[in-house]
Amino acid sequence: MVSEALQAKPAPKHRAACSITGAQDLVLASTRYEVPAHVRQRGSVLFAHGFGQTRGAWKRTATALAAQGFAGQSYDARGHGGSDRNPAGVAYSVDQLADDLIIVAGEPAQPPVLVGASMGGLFGLVAESRWPGLFRALVLVDVTPRWEQAGMERILAFMTAFPEGFDSLEHAGDVIAAYLPHRRARKSPQELQELLRQDAHGRWKWHWDPRLLEEMVHDSAIHQDFLADAARAVRCPVLLISGGRSELVSRQTVDEFEALVPHAAHIHLPEATHMVAGDDNDTFTTAVLRYLTELPAVTAEEGPADAGQPAVTESVSGASP
Repeated sequence: MVSEALQAKPAPKHRAACSITGAQDLVLASTRYEVPAHVRQRGSVLFAHGFGQTRGAWKRTATALAAQGFAGQSYDARGHGGSDRNPAGVAYSVDQLADDLIIVAGEPAQPPVLVGASMGGLFGLVAESRWPGLFRALVLVDVTPRWEQAGMERILAFMTAFPEGFDSLEHAGDVIAAYLPHRRARKSPQELQELLRQDAHGRWKWHWDPRLLEEMVHDSAIHQDFLADAARAVRCPVLLISGGRSELVSRQTVDEFEALVPHAAHIHLPEATHMVAGDDNDTFTTAVLRYLTELPAVTAEEGPADAGQPAVTESVSGASP
């Protein structure tokens, strides 16, 4: 028997749920973060989450940036959260998710800055390489075109460890806490409900379509040369924020990325894991806000690709999990 859903807190008046029609007419769940009336508009930010996440991963950062004048929009990638899944017989592909991102990025009046974590950042590189000027700038959160395969295998092992789901939200919370022992606070029942869906038998399963693993993730290493070529073609300002305890991004992958995108800036958060924004959201948000503030203004006559790269400190100390 399916238990009653927990009551969700009402959204702040400056946050609004909406939907966008993506590629192949697939509907994507989205949230807009509006700038308060008394705050000067300073541009817009599009947030793209990593694999297995939802747009809820950006709530705190998007709310904080909107309060500083940067309107935000986040969305669930296809097959994730509240967005539609691919129909039976239609395999997931890189092209589909990149096309979705291109469509969502066209929503604001001016090109947004993309803040993309992991998968979201990779599709940002692809989208910008295909449509130069789509983004005012790219902020890549712990992702490079090549990654450490051992780290990928550990993540996949966690994501596939409970194919039959969990018997309760508490059980799921215990498993997540064991996987992320450095986190000080456990996820609340409301936060867990964003990551899980209860089936007709009362089992709690991950919100994402399990087909994504087989059709996109398990053999994702075959896309690394393609992603490197996409990175090489990017000309807009780029910031890479990496975690010092990341399983996927290493000094070697950062060095290669900097060779591919020599104009990119880099911020290193020594104590953060791959889940950078979740490990220390305040430090992460401060770094992003500083970068957005230092970006040159873009007028209607100027293309974002002509905007200069702001100066950024190489390392931010004091980040704590």
